[in-house]
Order: sequence, then C-alpha cells, then structure tokens
Amino acid sequence: MSIFYLIAGLILLVIGGEFLVRSSVGLSFKLKLSKLVIGMTVVSFATSAPELLVSLQAALDGHPDLSLSNVVGSNIANIALVLGITAIISPLTVDKDFYKMNWPMMVISSLALYFFLINDNVLTQIEGGILFVSLIAFIYFMIKLSRKDNKNIAVEEVDESLSETSGFKIVLWLLIGGTALYFGSELLVKGAVDIATKLGVSERVIGVSMVALGTSVPELAASVIAALRKEKAISIGNLIGSNIFNIASVLGLTAIITPIHVNDTALLSNDIVWMLAIAVLLLPLVFIPKKLEISRYKGLVLLLIYLTFIYLSFAAS
Repeated sequence: MSIFYLIAGLILLVIGGEFLVRSSVGLSFKLKLSKLVIGMTVVSFATSAPELLVSLQAALDGHPDLSLSNVVGSNIANIALVLGITAIISPLTVDKDFYKMNWPMMVISSLALYFFLINDNVLTQIEGGILFVSLIAFIYFMIKLSRKDNKNIAVEEVDESLSETSGFKIVLWLLIGGTALYFGSELLVKGAVDIATKLGVSERVIGVSMVALGTSVPELAASVIAALRKEKAISIGNLIGSNIFNIASVLGLTAIITPIHVNDTALLSNDIVWMLAIAVLLLPLVFIPKKLEISRYKGLVLLLIYLTFIYLSFAAS
C-alpha cells in the first residue's frame, strides 16, 4: 500500500497543481493584473503549492526532516535534474537578469536558510517571517525595476486563453486543485514515511529523492515538453525563481505556522551543502566558455551531478 499511497499522492499533486495554476491565472486576468505580476506572484506561488502542502503536512505530522528535505531536494532537482535534462534536449540562452538579480537572490536565500539552521537546528517563526518578507521585497523590487527599465523580466509564459475563463470555472478549478493538493500531500507523506520505515532509509533521504522529485514533476514535465517543442516557455530564470520561492515562501510560511526542527544533522552537513554548491556552480557554468547559455554538455554535467547526489545519499543511508 505504501507504493500506492506514494503514486496516488504524486498524481493528485500534479493534477492539483495544474488546476490551481489555471484558476489562479484566470482570477488574475479577472483582476486585470499584468503578465509580469501574474508570472512573478500568482504562477510562481501556485507552482510551489505542492512543495508547500507537502512540507506543511510533514511538519504538522511530526516529520520535520521530510518537510525540510523536500524543499532542499526540490531545489537540487530544479537546477541539476530539470535544467540539465532540458538543456540536453534544447540548449537554453541566459539573459543578464540571471546574474544581476535571480542568481544572487537564490544564493543569498540559500545561505540565509543554512545560517538560520546551523545555530540551533531550528527554523523559527521569526526566521520564517524574515524569509517570507524578503521574498515580498524581492518581488516588489523586480516589478519596480522592470517598469523603470521598460522591459519584461523573464517569467512563466501565461496562457492568454485563460483571460476568457468564467467565474464559475475559476471557482471549480480552485476547489479541484485545492482538494487534490490536500489529499495528494497527505498520501505522499504517508507513503514516503512508510517506505522509509520499511526500507530502513531515513526520512531525509526519502525527502530529498522521491518526495522532492514528486513535487518537481510539474516543472520537469513542462520543461521537457517546452524543450521538445523548441519553445521558450521555460528558462533558467523561471527555475531559479522557483528555488527562491521554495525557500522563502514554502519554508518561510511553514515555519511561521510551525517551527521546523532538524533531527537528522545530515541535512545540514550534506544536503544543504549540495544545494549551495550546485547553486554557486551555476554561475561559472553559464559563463564558461564565455557564452551565456546552458549547452547540451553543460546540461549533461548537471544531470551527472544530480545522479551522483542521489547515489551518495542512498549509499550513505
């Protein structure tokens, strides 16, 4: 039954995430928000909903390591796995916003998380609040800068057809999405904990691998489809933005509701170190050899790094 719970939970999270994004964007069009605001706030927050629900559910159920490792593993997967596979299929160009705003914010938020946890192994409500407020400030700064420079910052592409969505559909999609996410997170956490117990593997390892991959499925599917179609619907900026949201929004909000205690110190000595290393590595990887792109061979390097991380995580457990 554990496998059934895990698979059912993943399926519900994918369905719930899709419906939540559609309802959120449809509502944003009704409120006449710009595509920039929709992309940077509504879409980004909605696509982080699976991580938020899983992390919150795990923390409330007394599995804080699963809560934290889910976000850390998702961030590693977004850069090393999703970006790696996408680049292998179709190389990605990188604009200046990557090294001027997105990458620095990702590294700063990752470092902040590490230093908050390293002192007392707890992400407190105040620290969670600091992370969340920093996200609001970052979004405000990006929107203000984009208007000043009279340009669009790279954001998730928004389906214009959703502007015609009726109010009834928006409410229906919201209910379906919310319900699917709730039950999906319940089943995923239950299945993951059961599997970890039966296999004698720590919740941390299950969190950074199976659960993290599950909550990253929407991003992975969207990236692969976009790459196959030669579309620019996904960019390095979008994935980095997702990582920023995962730390500042998912962990921030979860900690505000209930402090996150770290039981397995390997999360700090190993997993978060991997997350930081991959984040920092991305900058020189983009610039070498003097070309702002993630080429196929760079994508392969990222994918091999991810496979190495997963192998070492299970080998050490």
